[in-house]
Amino acid sequence: MRKRKMIRKMMSGLLLIGLVFVSACSSNATQGNDQKEQAKVIKAGIGLNEDHPQGQGLLKFKEIVEEKSAGKLKVQTYFSASLGDDLKMTEALQGGTQEVTIPSTSPLVGMIKEFGVLDFPFLFNTAEEADTILDGPIGKKLLEKLPEHGLVGLAYWENGFRHVTNSKNPINTMEDFKGLKLRTMQNEVHIDAFKQLGANPTPMAFSEVFTALESKTIDGQENPLATIKSNKFYEVQNYLSLTKHVYTPFVFLVSKKFWDNLSPEEQQILKDAAVEAGKYQRELSRQEDKKALEELKKTGIKINEVSDEERKKMEEAIKPVIDKYAKKFGEELVKEMYSELEKIRQ
Repeated sequence: MRKRKMIRKMMSGLLLIGLVFVSACSSNATQGNDQKEQAKVIKAGIGLNEDHPQGQGLLKFKEIVEEKSAGKLKVQTYFSASLGDDLKMTEALQGGTQEVTIPSTSPLVGMIKEFGVLDFPFLFNTAEEADTILDGPIGKKLLEKLPEHGLVGLAYWENGFRHVTNSKNPINTMEDFKGLKLRTMQNEVHIDAFKQLGANPTPMAFSEVFTALESKTIDGQENPLATIKSNKFYEVQNYLSLTKHVYTPFVFLVSKKFWDNLSPEEQQILKDAAVEAGKYQRELSRQEDKKALEELKKTGIKINEVSDEERKKMEEAIKPVIDKYAKKFGEELVKEMYSELEKIRQ
């Protein structure tokens, strides 16, 4: 009898231990699931490839965010416009189906006209001037206009200075533009400016440019050096003129729908990461620009640099275009921007 009681006690004890073990395992599994659920996924897409400074900057952003958040924020990267072009991805941010994109500022002009001031030709003489304006009060004013359109702007990155290639003649003076059929972006400021310089601007999808140059449908195009090199335009162009006629920034955008659901700490992590990765990206962009120029020299394309004096003449020639669009984009903003530039140059 006593033996049976002892066996019952032992069985009860083992059952209790088993229940505690199962409960502990269940609790650990629940905690593990909770941790997985806490990780917020950031779908980040850009138009250029992973090897481009923009792509390397995005990878740096991912690294910083995931490290600073201890894995609670996960960044999924998409390159080469696999999620669509700049405009489509920006619209996806507004709709809340994508969290991050880093477009050129030009596509934003359709919804926020003031961003058009950054399209003015011959606005900046150096990358450092651009940094000062973009990271200062003017750049901040533009970013502050984004939230009402479902977007949050965290920082400016760099696309770079644009230059002209063509198959007809080198561009040393304004007169050399005359009659050149140049592919441009669908950008009204750029189109009017090239017309004022005497060229025949021809808007065209970027994917069609190489074939159009090869078939002589157009005489030339304009882009940053890294883009000219990576797309092998030197194979179908005779001349590269370092005009530095437009500086194009990228703007780091986050979906406001996503942003509003982040904690202040998480928002700060994204902000800090966008700025830090942006500094890295700008430096990489400038290194790549120098590298691209050296590599382009080896291709046989004839390269010339437009003098500061001739650039000044071109700037004077397009002044009517600047005056026209200053009225459209905001005369006070334009006046403030040029005033800031004067202070920088003194």
